[in-house]
Amino acid sequence: MRFGIAVNGSALARPFGAAALLLAGIAISGCQTSTAVLGEVAAVDAAQGSTENISSLTAVIERNPRDPEAYNVRGTAYGRGGRYQEALKDFDTALQLNPNFYQAYSNRALIHRFQGNQQQALQDYNRAIQLNGSYDAAYIGRGNLYRLGGRADEAFRDFERAIQLDTTDPRAFHNRGLLYQARGQHDFAIEDFATAISLAPSSAEPYTGRGLSYLARNDEDNALADFNTAIQLDRSNAEAWAYQALILERRGDKARASRSFNEALRLNPNLQAAKDGVARTR
Repeated sequence: MRFGIAVNGSALARPFGAAALLLAGIAISGCQTSTAVLGEVAAVDAAQGSTENISSLTAVIERNPRDPEAYNVRGTAYGRGGRYQEALKDFDTALQLNPNFYQAYSNRALIHRFQGNQQQALQDYNRAIQLNGSYDAAYIGRGNLYRLGGRADEAFRDFERAIQLDTTDPRAFHNRGLLYQARGQHDFAIEDFATAISLAPSSAEPYTGRGLSYLARNDEDNALADFNTAIQLDRSNAEAWAYQALILERRGDKARASRSFNEALRLNPNLQAAKDGVARTR
């Protein structure tokens, strides 16, 4: 799954003259990517998550059928595996056993969001925060819900609150960076992406985001370095290939640019920027 907010294309394109339309096109999709480190499918409340297999977690529940934590952990594992209905049942059971289990509310909220039940997700995030106003994961989750719903100011406040709580979750910094980027505040965005990188150095996504803000500042060298790193970390990152290709094209390296545009198009046949770039550099 991909999550993100569209970057203001006009703000990002301003320094680039003839490349403006291309940059605007890829900016929108570029900030929607998500990696295993930052992506939420694999992070249903990472503090409560487990990599154990379902059968071993079921054995724990059989030994402790009244333990809400056991259901919460197995629900997390189900969520990671995309088994959302089973995850919901486990979170429901955990909350029946312990109605004040704020982590289970936050976890269930994310599953509701994945299933398109946005109002139910919001209610669960609100309840988690009501029960524990210092629970950073719930602010980050609700912030993403707001962000995807176009409620940027509310999203920003939630990410800000999580950061004020000294969260070590890279998503808080990465997502606030996206919002700074959308506002054209690229110095702040670069700082947040850098923090996300320090917390999740093997994740490609913040490199792509930071590269885009460098590109908006017309700092091609740093932008290219970040896009190259993003590709090294995740060779399926179509947007990073497209950004890399754009810089190569601008520098006159049409052959390499064409190869990168073609790779971006292979990875994402619907990426318009890649289609346009292939046509220009053919």
